Amino acid sequence: MPESALLIVDVINHFAFDGARPLATAAGAICAPLRALRDRFDAAGCPVIYANDNWTHWQGGFPELVASCHQRGGASARLAEGLAPEPGHYHVLKPKHSAFRATALPILLLQLGVERLAITGIATDSCVLATALDAHMRGYRLWVPGDCTAARTPTLQRAAMHVLRHTCDAEVAASSGRRDPFGLARK
Repeated sequence: MPESALLIVDVINHFAFDGARPLATAAGAICAPLRALRDRFDAAGCPVIYANDNWTHWQGGFPELVASCHQRGGASARLAEGLAPEPGHYHVLKPKHSAFRATALPILLLQLGVERLAITGIATDSCVLATALDAHMRGYRLWVPGDCTAARTPTLQRAAMHVLRHTCDAEVAASSGRRDPFGLARK
């Protein structure tokens, strides 16, 4: 059976950009289902990998990103509280939209033997989509559960999910739905 991994994109976030307020609200709604999905990957012994922008602060690391979100309060702190990496999780910093571009992610996935990738996080129509396109070009089997991704508007969410399904050949079944493309045990 091919190895599956969960990729969590940009949930450690300051929401300090245009359009951040509606995205922060949408991101709050995915926290519980994403946490439950992460717990299922952990229970199955599958890798959990965080890929996050570092907002061009090249002298810090992932722990500093999490700490800065806690300090900001609000939606940033709530997401960091509920979804911060735990011991055993992997994390990579990314300079731009795709988690594959200019990062160690391709090598990490190869070393972990990953062939199936569940991509979650924010924003569905930007960083999640760019990452999924790069993963698709590399031949990964994809699952992008819509209840574990967030966009600024429902229209952007629907449009991105349409592209993911029809261009990236991604499964888009909800993480809580009856159909689990990776066959993870439910809690």
